[in-house]
Amino acid sequence: MLAIATTACSAEKVRLGLPTPATEQGKRILTLWQGSWVAALAVGALVWGLILWAVLFHRKRSDQLPPQVRYNLPIEMLYTVVPFIIVAVLFYFTARDETYLDKLTKNPKPGDVTIVNVTGFQWSWQFDYPQYKTTPIVGQPVSPDAANKPMFEIPVGKRVRFHLVSKDVIHSFWVPSFIFKRDIIPGAKSGQDFELTPTKTGTYEGRCAELCGVDHSRMLFQVKVVPQAEFDQFISSHKASGSAQ
Repeated sequence: MLAIATTACSAEKVRLGLPTPATEQGKRILTLWQGSWVAALAVGALVWGLILWAVLFHRKRSDQLPPQVRYNLPIEMLYTVVPFIIVAVLFYFTARDETYLDKLTKNPKPGDVTIVNVTGFQWSWQFDYPQYKTTPIVGQPVSPDAANKPMFEIPVGKRVRFHLVSKDVIHSFWVPSFIFKRDIIPGAKSGQDFELTPTKTGTYEGRCAELCGVDHSRMLFQVKVVPQAEFDQFISSHKASGSAQ
């Protein structure tokens, strides 16, 4: 805590291993992550303090057996109630944020919510936009340092719904900068949709985060977050030419 305080960093910069969030939902996850660390450090400081206190004040001073206390009701209540409170607080904030992350827009319309169908297969991805009836973007397995990864675009500042489908085994859709990933379960009827609101333009790397076979490491893709006008051009070009790149 002293090292963090002396750096004079803002809470946004103290990400504790997480990347800079590129979505509204990512910011919420980052806040939960930071809060969990604060709670863990507070509990750790208490436990370390009690250990040091016991070491310093209850160390052996003679061969005389110290007074034996069989029951101590206040202490027993303390170490029962305090852990319960800690777990309850963590559960509350986790459940609150999970509800927020799983919230879906009812009756989404083009312009309000962009729907992207994401299909995982051994060993690449397919992306298409059912609202706009574009030609699917179908990728091929690529080497980890390849530049020709399948790429799709989404508009900045607008909600985007991802619908996940697997053609074979369990995959996992993961964009590290979104600080969000979800497993794609073959045949699943629910839990395969989620929505994100990108807040920063740029090109972000994505990959499969579930070991799915021999070429799992080649399941790479990119998502480009662009202004609405550029996204409209992207959709129009795919409608007009039928190109998958």
